Amino acid sequence: MNLPPHYLHISIAHQQLYLMDHGKQALTYAVSTAKNGAGEVMGSECTPRGWHKIRAKIGDKQALNTVFIGRRPTAEIYSPALKHAFPDRDWILTRILWLGGLQPGKNRYGQVDSSWRYIYIHGCPDELITGTAASHGCIRMKNKDIMDLYQRVEPGLKVFIE
Repeated sequence: MNLPPHYLHISIAHQQLYLMDHGKQALTYAVSTAKNGAGEVMGSECTPRGWHKIRAKIGDKQALNTVFIGRRPTAEIYSPALKHAFPDRDWILTRILWLGGLQPGKNRYGQVDSSWRYIYIHGCPDELITGTAASHGCIRMKNKDIMDLYQRVEPGLKVFIE
């Protein structure tokens, strides 16, 4: 695939997301990818590699730290008290960029389909972005960072994960 002029590049090795503009890194954000490493198989809790696109943007006009379950806002706002009440919850906060794989057999269709695995770029409690891989497969970002990125991208934008 020829490189598009604008795309997102996610580096699992460096725990960084780069907004690319004509071959140059325009912006860099810290992220957290999967604790289980890279992989494409459903149920693996790994971050899928390869070319994706932003399938959908979710969370317009929601408040900072809005809690989502099943891509729907719960009317909760993340706080230390909420964290204490639900210590095992995988927090999806503020905004969601839902990814869809573009490579049949690698990250699209069947047991490797990123959309069906519900792989997102999403906000999480800021303290979870520490430079280490810790997610359940998604790409986690600080809340203000996902809000900023969300305003800069549109559905269909290509995303490369390596």
